[in-house]
Amino acid sequence: MNRAPANPYLARSSYAIAHGRCDQQDNVPWRGPEGPTEVLDEAVDIQYAWLGPCHFGHLTSGPYPDGRRVVWTNGRQNIAKLDYGTLEVLADHEIVGGEGRTPTPELESNLRGLDDKDGWEAIEHAIELSMKFMSGIDGVYALLDCDHTLFLGREDHAVAYVETDPSDPASPIVERDRWDKPDQIEGFFVGMNMTFDGKLVLSTDHGWVVVLERDFSAYHALQIPGGAEVAAEYCARREAERGNTGYGWVRTSICVDSDNGIYVSSNDHHHKLRWTGTELSDDPAHGCWRVPYRNGGGHGSGTTPSLMGFGADEDKFVVIGDGDEVVNITLLWRDEIPDDWEQLPGAPDRRIAGIGPANMGNPDLAEIKTEQSITVSGYGAMTVNNEPASIPDGFPRRAARMLCFMLGHKPEYQPRGLHKYEWDPVARELKEAWVNLDVSSPNSVPFVAEESGLIYTCGVRDGRWTIEAADWATGESRFHYVLGGSKFNTIGAGVTVDDDGRLLFGSMYGKTRILRGPG
Repeated sequence: MNRAPANPYLARSSYAIAHGRCDQQDNVPWRGPEGPTEVLDEAVDIQYAWLGPCHFGHLTSGPYPDGRRVVWTNGRQNIAKLDYGTLEVLADHEIVGGEGRTPTPELESNLRGLDDKDGWEAIEHAIELSMKFMSGIDGVYALLDCDHTLFLGREDHAVAYVETDPSDPASPIVERDRWDKPDQIEGFFVGMNMTFDGKLVLSTDHGWVVVLERDFSAYHALQIPGGAEVAAEYCARREAERGNTGYGWVRTSICVDSDNGIYVSSNDHHHKLRWTGTELSDDPAHGCWRVPYRNGGGHGSGTTPSLMGFGADEDKFVVIGDGDEVVNITLLWRDEIPDDWEQLPGAPDRRIAGIGPANMGNPDLAEIKTEQSITVSGYGAMTVNNEPASIPDGFPRRAARMLCFMLGHKPEYQPRGLHKYEWDPVARELKEAWVNLDVSSPNSVPFVAEESGLIYTCGVRDGRWTIEAADWATGESRFHYVLGGSKFNTIGAGVTVDDDGRLLFGSMYGKTRILRGPG
């Protein structure tokens, strides 16, 4: 199949934006590691950089004049640049107005507690760390442009970080400027992407979408339909229930196609907007639409939308995980709906092209959610099981996801399962491709190396965090790397394949690369 075109205004690398490209598919066309299974020696086989709390994502720069690259990473307390080849920290910038820096020995002690404690002692330790470092985190979605400028959205402003010397990869990081959100644009910033004419696209949890010049000189904004009526009340209610704003009316990022179609999910609808070059539109005359999706659980989609299909003769969809108690991989026609298309049984709108229940092969399963974006490659779409294997008596159900994110290596909480569906363009039907119940992926966003035909994720075996590789076509487990303790837990981050075919991923307190490449 054809690939999405590269956005020329993003950094020239495989990973210049969260989920890799504007289409948010989580894949690269080249090879990744192909095995065999190994227990890795941390001193020899792994590069690791201690960075501080919540360095989940990373962005790889384009080449500098001398051919070098850097890896940018943003966390709760600091922004850093790492040497692409060695992960040596080249520059470290403490966030202005932040909370200060947590010493590395304290971080190491926190990780030992997650590994050594059991039962309620482990749960209480995990809750303490979650409240201290994970609560109220912002700026998770970021991008790096072709001029080596890092953009991210804080709660009430967008911020741009640059280098003091754009020709020197080791030069210090400085905050270029901020764009303070006007009062009429309500909510906290959540998602970020880039139009194909080089403008930032941001979303707020109250359903506002903003197209912003990269020099912050001008903007266009609108609130997606329904937001004015319900978003503020919904966000306030969810914050009161959960104690944080993590479950806003819009709570995931956005994707953008090469015609500047912008795709965003609200609590029970999916929306297509368009940047025309002069205005931000929700007008059907510009190809925009708003349709409901299934939301039996009431909490909406927890997945950033992804695009599928790009060639002139290919079927074209936007892919989400819906809000049902058993999440469905859901395909929506993203352009014109075929004239002869009939509305699917159980679908709330004719635009929905496929509904694949991610029940991990158990049609009687009562509940399964995912907070990880649907991984897409070709016409295939796959999700993981984020439901803990058990929940202790007295533990609040609404916090169950924390057990997988912080304690997913404990056998009593370890979830299992990968579930893939594939669109059949001849039958025009979304069909189940495979289920793998051998692999546990407690919280990671999986990633495909297409030439190798493999999908990678962060998993668990015998209480140790691992990298798992499965065959994208068949689902068969191919090999795994045993890494070690909670130092290597991705905590919701993605395992990515870098520009040299090696695995690179963020974790609770740092960045890890596996020194294994193709072949």
